[in-house]
Amino acid sequence: MTGTVQSKLLAGWWDPAAVFAALYSTDRYAFWLDAGPDAHTGVSYLGAASPTSRIVTASVTEGTVTSKSAHTTDAAPPEITRETVFEFLRRDLAVHADGDENPSPHGGFDLGWVGWLGYELGAQTVGTPVHESRYPDAALLEIDRMIRFDHGDRTVTLVARTSATEPCAAVADWFNQMVAALGATPNSREPAQAAPARASAAPLWRHHPADYAAHIETCLAAIRNGDAYQLCLTNEISVAGRWHPVDTYGVLRAGSPSHHGGLLRFDDVALLSASPEQFLHVNRDRRIRTKPIKGTRARSNEPGEDDRLKLELANSDKERAENLMIVDLMRNDLGRIAKLGTVEVRALLAVESYPHVHQLVSTIEAHLSPGVTVIDAIEACFPAGSMTGAPKQSAMTILDALERGPRGIYSGAFGYIGHGGVADLAIVIRSIVLDSTGASIGTGGGITALSDAADEIEETRIKAAALLAALGVAAP
Repeated sequence: MTGTVQSKLLAGWWDPAAVFAALYSTDRYAFWLDAGPDAHTGVSYLGAASPTSRIVTASVTEGTVTSKSAHTTDAAPPEITRETVFEFLRRDLAVHADGDENPSPHGGFDLGWVGWLGYELGAQTVGTPVHESRYPDAALLEIDRMIRFDHGDRTVTLVARTSATEPCAAVADWFNQMVAALGATPNSREPAQAAPARASAAPLWRHHPADYAAHIETCLAAIRNGDAYQLCLTNEISVAGRWHPVDTYGVLRAGSPSHHGGLLRFDDVALLSASPEQFLHVNRDRRIRTKPIKGTRARSNEPGEDDRLKLELANSDKERAENLMIVDLMRNDLGRIAKLGTVEVRALLAVESYPHVHQLVSTIEAHLSPGVTVIDAIEACFPAGSMTGAPKQSAMTILDALERGPRGIYSGAFGYIGHGGVADLAIVIRSIVLDSTGASIGTGGGITALSDAADEIEETRIKAAALLAALGVAAP
């Protein structure tokens, strides 16, 4: 839908967690892109489907995109087209580029699409084997109304688009309804408590430790043979049971706060993420940034030991090599869509500390080449090199034979793609996917020539432990 973007700056501040719980916790389609609890920088966006919102899903195995109304009372049949989700988005954003848009002045998300791109889309972007996932390979909710929380300015803004079906009077009515609803919402929420265990069975790992160790040895052999330099081997944990997405996300964000967290609730599938890793950010000036993470050490509760682990990570030849390989891969990916000479490594091997792990993080930036759209950039770089290994096509083909199943939403990306040509997508790591049967967790790590199988297995357990704890399930 095209139209004019309207905004209303409110007086006062509300906690996004309290607002989401009060206004959207029961919505069938809702989103919360979360800058984190107690954030002093960044922007959080939250909202739900409006009567005119579409939900778009993609299937790689069928080669189709399905678009339908997200409104439960709309009985119109879905529209199915034979194309990729990138082709769909390219067409949709082109319509808005020619429409009567009035982008918001802050330069961030100005309405558009929120959702995820699953790892299996790599079969289309890279040309690797196809797996059928039990989740949509992409799921995107059209957003024409939302609440924007600027944590740096401590401001709350209502944002909505007018259209033929949503005239100015309807938007003004929504503004008034939201002002009244927020006026009745507390400015804070009680701290999240540990979730009671709702699992009906013990966690089931796709690959048991002995099998995973054997896969690591296969990866090392492929590296020695020159078929790859690094391989991001992953595992999946399935837990049967029932959890409430909003309550569970509250526990996850309390225990694993992150600047790129989020909750997407799309019908009976919910993505709960405490991701620390930015896949791609594109601003209105067509500046593109990626921040790959490779290199991990567990945190310690003892300050001296924690400092030692942080220093050990910073000086580890293995971890530094792992990060540098992905930096080189992402420089190459950006180079395919960037203006000549603009690809630049802005930060190399910086140590960032999170509640459970220390990580090595690098930052690469560039300017998009003339004529290249935000969708072109996403397609050229997807999936993220930190989740594949290098070279990308060879690594993904080797991993496909070892992992023997789809990664699904895990290892993909989630966030927003705005009609104004902006985007901010995080990599789906440190995440839980909930559906009607239970929970799914992905975990993994980069295998290089210096990898030790026992250390790599332990890293997968460390990364999964906080996620299992949010489910009220003890880690193995």
